[in-house]
Parts: sequence; C-alpha cells; structure tokens
Amino acid sequence: MMVLMPWIAKAFQIPDLVAGAWLGGTLDTSGSVVAAGALISEVAMKAGVIVKFSQNVLIGVAAFLISIWWAVKKGSEQGERPSARIIWQRFPKFVLGFVVASVVFSFLLDDATVSATKGTLSALRVVWFGLAFTSIGLETRFGELVNMDGGRPAAAFLLAQSANVAWSLLLAYILFRGNFFTPAKLQ
Repeated sequence: MMVLMPWIAKAFQIPDLVAGAWLGGTLDTSGSVVAAGALISEVAMKAGVIVKFSQNVLIGVAAFLISIWWAVKKGSEQGERPSARIIWQRFPKFVLGFVVASVVFSFLLDDATVSATKGTLSALRVVWFGLAFTSIGLETRFGELVNMDGGRPAAAFLLAQSANVAWSLLLAYILFRGNFFTPAKLQ
C-alpha cells in the first residue's frame, strides 16, 4: 500500500491534500505515511503526518473505550456488572506511558533538555520499532493464515483492509477537499 497508494493518487489525480490525508488514515505507521506522502509531494506528506498523528493521539481514547466495551460484553456473558478492576485489567498500560511521556516532554522539561535528548530518543524509537516489527514478521505465517479455518481470517483481513482504504479515501475527500471548510495551506 505504501507504494501503490501514491501511484493511485497520481494516476487518478487525487489532490495532494486529500491524497496525504488518505495515506495518513490508511497506512499503519508514521514512517510509511511520511515515505508514501513524499512520493506524492511535500503537501501530501504533511497532510498525511497530521492525520496519522491525530490517530496516534486518539489511540488512548479508543483503547479506553474498547476496554470498557470488552468489560461490559464479558460481564454480560457471565451475568455480572463490569467493575473498575476489570476495566483496568483490559486497559493497555502503554497508553499511560505515552501520556506521561507527552506531559513530561511538553510541560515539565525545558526546551534545551528536549532538544538535547530528541536525537537519542528518536534513534531508540527506530531501534525498538524495528525490533517489534521484525518480531511480528518472524511470527507471521501467511500460509497458516490462508489455510486456517478455510482461509476466513485472510479473507476477513483483505475485506477489512479494502473497506478501510475506500472509507479513508471517502473521508479524506469529504474533510480535506474544502466542502465544509477552507483547507489549510501546508506549503
């Protein structure tokens, strides 16, 4: 998708701002959004990054709501009301680390300290993300996915991903084409 979507955007003459928002809403990692957006234009890259960062900020809210939903669903199956303890158990704790790090670097540290540590932390982030995705890749067996349960998991993934691509393009056109408000100038 990182290679095909920029080609599709250019072939169908999708406006750069819309194309960037589409990339940001569809691609999974910030790095792939930057790379794919750069294949289109700087405006597409900036729009994609804004959308992807907006998703990243909202992941904590989504994780909290999903943990509540899960606790309610499991509780109703077992005939009990969800408690704060159950919600806490289901809640992904990495979100708290993200919020704490954001608050510390945004409000508690001075600009000189943030600037001095930015390079080192960025390098560590690249290494840890690389290790994480390599590990995921090492455990992924596409053959097993295709053969599992008659190929239904693979078909579900492809269907969901196709719907995501189409839905993200529609939303990008609605929100970034200028239908409801004047789009920002990202020059």
